[in-house]
Amino acid sequence: MYLSGLCFITDRRACRLSYEDMTLRALKAGVKWIQLRDKESSRREIFEEALRLREITGNHNAVLVVNDHPDIALAVHADGVHLGQDDLPLREARKIMGKNRIIGISTHTLEQAKDAESGGADYIGFGPVFLTKTKEAGSPVGIEMLAGIKRLVNIPVVAIGGISPENVTAVLKTGADAVAVASAILCGDIEENAERFLSIINSYEGD
Repeated sequence: MYLSGLCFITDRRACRLSYEDMTLRALKAGVKWIQLRDKESSRREIFEEALRLREITGNHNAVLVVNDHPDIALAVHADGVHLGQDDLPLREARKIMGKNRIIGISTHTLEQAKDAESGGADYIGFGPVFLTKTKEAGSPVGIEMLAGIKRLVNIPVVAIGGISPENVTAVLKTGADAVAVASAILCGDIEENAERFLSIINSYEGD
C-alpha cells in the first residue's frame, strides 16, 4: 500500500474555501494523499464532493480516501475509506470495498489498534497525539504512547491530532509512517504550509 508521509485532511471548519480549492492548493504543493472529511453535508453532497475530488486527485496522481462512507468511496472509485470507531464495522466495510482498496481506521487505544490490525485494516490513524481543536477527539495520547503503538502493531501508523511543523519531527522519531494534518495546513497559506511540512518530512526521511 502506498502511504504518503503527509496526509492532508479537508475541513471546512478550519478553512472556508471549497473542498476543491483547498485540495488543489495542497496538491500544487506536492501532497499526494487527500482525505475527504465532511461531517456537515448530506450524503448526496458528500458523494458529489467526492466525485469532484476523485477527478482532481486523479489528474495529480494522488490518493483519495473518503471518511466514514464505504459505499460513497466505492461509488466514486476512491482509493479507500477511513473509518471512525462508530462507523460501519471494518469487516462489513471490507465486504463493500473489496480486497484491493484501502481501509484505514481511527484508533485511540492499544486495544483498538490491535483490533484494527487483526480485523484486516490496511493502516491505523492514532491520536490525538497533541491537543487539537479540529474535532472532539479526546485527551492527547502523547508521543510515548504513539511510539509504543508503533512497536506493537505491524501495519502502518498515521499520527494525527495537533501536529504542526514545530512538533512533526518528534512525531516522526516515534517511527510513525505518516502524519495526518488539517488545521496546521488550512490556517493561512495552504500551499506554503503544506510545502513546509513536506520539506521537514522529506528531510527527515533522508537522514
